[in-house]
Amino acid sequence: MNEFPVDRRQALVTLSAMAMGGSALAQSRPADAFPSKPIQLVLPFPPGGSMDPIFRTLAEAASKDLGQPVVLMHKPGAGGVMGTAALASMPESDGYTIAVMHNSVIRAPLVQKVNFDPLKDFTYLIGLFNLTTGICVAADAPWQTLGDLLADAKKRPGAISWGTVGAISINRIVAERLAKMAGTSFNMVPFKGGSEAFTALIGRHLDVYGDPGFGAQVRGGKARLLATFTQEPLKGYPGVPTVKASGFDITIDSPMGLVAPKNLPPAMAAKLAAAFRKASADAAHQAQLESFDMQPNLMTGEAYAAYARTAYERDAKMLKDIGFKPD
Repeated sequence: MNEFPVDRRQALVTLSAMAMGGSALAQSRPADAFPSKPIQLVLPFPPGGSMDPIFRTLAEAASKDLGQPVVLMHKPGAGGVMGTAALASMPESDGYTIAVMHNSVIRAPLVQKVNFDPLKDFTYLIGLFNLTTGICVAADAPWQTLGDLLADAKKRPGAISWGTVGAISINRIVAERLAKMAGTSFNMVPFKGGSEAFTALIGRHLDVYGDPGFGAQVRGGKARLLATFTQEPLKGYPGVPTVKASGFDITIDSPMGLVAPKNLPPAMAAKLAAAFRKASADAAHQAQLESFDMQPNLMTGEAYAAYARTAYERDAKMLKDIGFKPD
């Protein structure tokens, strides 16, 4: 005989309540404790160049707020697409692997066969800054203006080399557009990253390079900036026109930000976004943005995801209009 009889229904109710409370506690605990170990930030570009110091200072600043190291991991490949795209194949998102997102990743399905959907397979965390793209030649190159370069290119179609960082990179696409509008063509030469391309440019192994990160080379007197793909002239480069003002209606709208794999719990996404938003104001990070002429452009995760949808539709139309085909 049971010495202490218990109302079974009451026992079931009590056990059920305990189970529900335990479940709720288990669900809240990861978000409350997050992060409890280092976070890996995938940078889909090789070491060197402009993106390395920009995101390294950002990671260091975010580490202070999160209380855990944010470790920068270089995973280059496919013009900066491969490292970020790898997150799309992760079975779940726990917040400990995030990546740099940029427009080549968003554009990838439009120009090649890929196994990911940039609009569905990522959690957009935050938009950070806009790339500032300019057309550079070596300081001792014969072309003083964009007009000089294009006039020479028209005389020698395909003879002038233009460096790119991938078949679907924006610098390749706008170079093709510019050449087509000017009635000529360039010899497109691929490089692994901006650092390698600028080294070739300064050594006169490459004629033209049109990409972000030109500031240090131009201010150091090693490269000449002919024009920029910005809406307005850059204040730090008096006398350098925009490509649009030079008669070619081409501008580049290319923000960069951070994403995680899809289905990241909202509380974790919010914590990461808040930490990187705060880190974006860090003095060392701001100095790197200024050094490479990047323009701050903070967006919420929702706004960045909306931008990605708009950019995808815009680029689909643009690529169709110019008949762009990668090699």
